[in-house]
Amino acid sequence: MLDFIVIGGGTAGLSAAVYACRANRSALVIERDSFGGQIVDSPRIENYPGICDISGAQFASDLFDQAEKAGAQFACETVIALEKNEDGTIDVVTDAERRTARAVVIAAGCEHRRLGVDGENELIGAGVSYCALCDGAFFKDKTVAVVGGGNAAFTDALYLAGIAKFVYIIHRRDEFRAEPTLIERAKQLNNVRIVTFAKVKRAVGESELCGLILDKNGKEEELPIDGLFVAIGQQPDNGAFGVELDNDGYIETDGECRTNVAGIYAAGDCRKKTVRQLTTAAADGAIAVSTALTDLFRS
Repeated sequence: MLDFIVIGGGTAGLSAAVYACRANRSALVIERDSFGGQIVDSPRIENYPGICDISGAQFASDLFDQAEKAGAQFACETVIALEKNEDGTIDVVTDAERRTARAVVIAAGCEHRRLGVDGENELIGAGVSYCALCDGAFFKDKTVAVVGGGNAAFTDALYLAGIAKFVYIIHRRDEFRAEPTLIERAKQLNNVRIVTFAKVKRAVGESELCGLILDKNGKEEELPIDGLFVAIGQQPDNGAFGVELDNDGYIETDGECRTNVAGIYAAGDCRKKTVRQLTTAAADGAIAVSTALTDLFRS
């Protein structure tokens, strides 16, 4: 039996594994795709304390190496279910095996919804981004566009307006889900323009993004830009874990990363929270393990 099973091999999951192993506990990290998480796609990280400049791929690689050197084990599998045993342990059932742990940390992350247009995937990290806080600084004095009509899109646009030369907000309708105060603030800025009844058809560029092809009222228009920020929501995938979720599918936790099921904790972007950054993901991983150590391993 393992002490910890961590579901998800991103920043939160690998941080949890490091903390578990440093507490002299066994830890297995299960990842269904590739270790490192979404940060692997980021060309540069400049907002992680103590690291001035590093690529997302290098950051993820270093964190994986740190967890491995600490003693973590790894498995590339898909978790199908979590089952609570009478003795309080948790069975983690995957598409390959059933394992038992005293504590489970869910760090499954969430995926940014994508536009699904030509050129989008090819230009991720080369002008296409899903995080204004992460990548906005790279577009100082440049022209960018934000796609979306909710609070996230307008918050991103207002943030980018203080960095970029000009910001377009592109939305398929003329009605927005964003709060009226955010919309009004955006309208008052000279370097922000709201483009309605427009859909992105294609991202244009070879090695770097240089523009968008829009469907504007049934007609194609080209919009020259340097950066595209997609803000149409995130999508967690927490249905297999049997813990309480909010209306958007995020895991409900207390302030110490406990779920409603004893022995199961949640860390990182998969849990309900307001800030989703590398720093908060790493912090969640540390908090989840520290809480579990107090709850289950100390008497």
